[in-house]
Amino acid sequence: MKYAPINPELYIQNRANFIKQLKPCSIAVFNSNDVMPTNADGTMPFRQNNDLFYLSGIDQEESILLLFPESKDPRFKEVLFVRETSDLILTWEGYKLTKEQATQVSGIRTVLWTHEFKSIFNSLMAEAENVYLNSNEHLRAVIEVETRDSRFVKWCKDMYPLHNYMRSTPIMHHLRAIKSPYEIEQIQKACDITEKAFRRLLKFIKSGVMEYEIEAELYHEFLRNRSRGPAYGSIIASGANACILHYVDNDQECKDGDVILMDFGAEYANYASDLSRSVPVNGKFTPRQRDVYNAVLNVMKLASNMLVVGNTLDVYHKFVGTVMEHELIKLGLLNENDVKNQDPDRPLYKKYFMHGTSHFLGLDVHDVGNKFRPFEEGMVFTCEPGIYIREEGLGIRLENDFLVTKNGPVDLMKNIPLEADDIERLMAEK
Repeated sequence: MKYAPINPELYIQNRANFIKQLKPCSIAVFNSNDVMPTNADGTMPFRQNNDLFYLSGIDQEESILLLFPESKDPRFKEVLFVRETSDLILTWEGYKLTKEQATQVSGIRTVLWTHEFKSIFNSLMAEAENVYLNSNEHLRAVIEVETRDSRFVKWCKDMYPLHNYMRSTPIMHHLRAIKSPYEIEQIQKACDITEKAFRRLLKFIKSGVMEYEIEAELYHEFLRNRSRGPAYGSIIASGANACILHYVDNDQECKDGDVILMDFGAEYANYASDLSRSVPVNGKFTPRQRDVYNAVLNVMKLASNMLVVGNTLDVYHKFVGTVMEHELIKLGLLNENDVKNQDPDRPLYKKYFMHGTSHFLGLDVHDVGNKFRPFEEGMVFTCEPGIYIREEGLGIRLENDFLVTKNGPVDLMKNIPLEADDIERLMAEK
C-alpha cells in the first residue's frame, strides 16, 4: 500500500467495540470486496470493503474476517483468512500478505488461508446460535452488482437454515460514526494532501486551460503524497457547468470571466477528505461573483458553528435554510414577502440551494451514520453550502471538513485558503 502503516491498536479496539454489541453465542463474518472486471481480462483497481477494513486493516482481495468471541477454542475467537500466495501469483501479481504480516497489520493471531474457511466455519457453526451477516444498507446506495457479502448471505442461509440471522449493519453504522484518534489522524492526512493539491491549482488555473488538465494536476499531487487518488469522482465545473451538482465530464475549456467550481478530495489509507472551492478563472472575481461568493461563505461560517455536541441534522439544516434565505434576499434572488408566505414544505431557497449542507465523512465520502442521531464527540461532517444561479451561469460551493469535539467544531481544513481576498492574492502569485 502507498500509505504508511497504521497502528493495529485501531483495529483491535474496533473489533472489541463491535463484539460488545453481539448477542451471546454469536458468529460474525465480513468478506472483502471483489476484484471487479472491465472487459476481456481487464480488472478495475481493487478497493477494500470498508467494514472489513475498519475491523481488520486488511487491504487485500479474497479476505474474510470471522469473529466468534465465545468459541470454546480460543484460537477461533478471531480468525482472519487471507489469500494463499504462490510463485505464479508472485510472478504475475506481486506480493501478497504472509500470515505473519496479516497479524502485524490486524492484531489477529489466528490467520489461515481463505480456502480453509468453509471447513473451519462448519465446525464453529455447530457451537453458534446467532450469525451476524454484513450488507450495504447506505440510504443512497444503488445496488445492482452482487457482492461477496451478498453471495455469502445466500450460501450461509442455504447451508445453515436453522440458525438465527442478524444484521451487522446497524452496529457498524453506530460504531463507524465516531472516529477514534487513529482515524482522525488518517482523515487529517487526507485533508493535508488535498490542501497541497488546491494550492497547486491556484498557480495553474488560467483562461484557456481545460477542465481535465486541472483534474490531471490533482491526480499528480495526490499520488506523489502517498494517496491512492481521489476519494470520489472529482468535479471540475467551469461557468454554467457549476450549476450541475454532480458534473464529472470535466471536458470543457475554462473561459475568461467565469468562476470554476471544484469539488475534490484525496483519499489516504482508505479515508476520505472532501473539499469544495470556487475560484475565478482569470484570478479576479467580478463584484457580482464576489457578492455571491461571500454570501456562501457567510452561510458556511454560521453553519459550521452549529456542528456541536447534541445538535441534530434536522435542526441544523432548518437553521441553514433560514440563513440561506437571508443571503438570497440580500442578493436579490428572493423576495422577502414571498419568503414570509412560502409553503414551509417547499422553501423557496431550494431553487438556488437544492442539496444538504452536511454529511458524515470517514471511510466513505458519504459515510455511514444515522441522520437522527444527535451529534457526538468524534463525528466528522462536511459543511458545504452553495448557491447556483443558472440564469447567470454561476455556481459557487464552499466546503470544509469538521470534527465535532466537546469544545466545539474543529476545522480539519483550516489551513486551506477560503477568503476571496486570499484566493485572488494566491492566484496572482503564479
